[in-house]
Amino acid sequence: MDDARSKPLRLSYNSRKALMVHIGEAAGTELANLINQLAASVEELQRNKVSVTRIVPQPEGEEAAEEPR
Repeated sequence: MDDARSKPLRLSYNSRKALMVHIGEAAGTELANLINQLAASVEELQRNKVSVTRIVPQPEGEEAAEEPR
C-alpha cells in the first residue's frame, strides 16, 4: 500500500490519448485535467489526514470509539 502512496496519481499518456480519441480532443483534455485535479486533491487529503478522538463524554453504556478516517 505504501508503494501506491509514493507514486503520484496521474493519468498516463495512453489514457489521455484514448480519452481524446474516443470523445474528442477538447472533452478528453477537459476530463483528463479534471481527473488529475481530483487525484491531486486525494493525495493532499491522504497527506493531511489525522485521527480524530472524541473529547465529548459518551452517554453511559457506550464505549468511546475513534472517529473513522
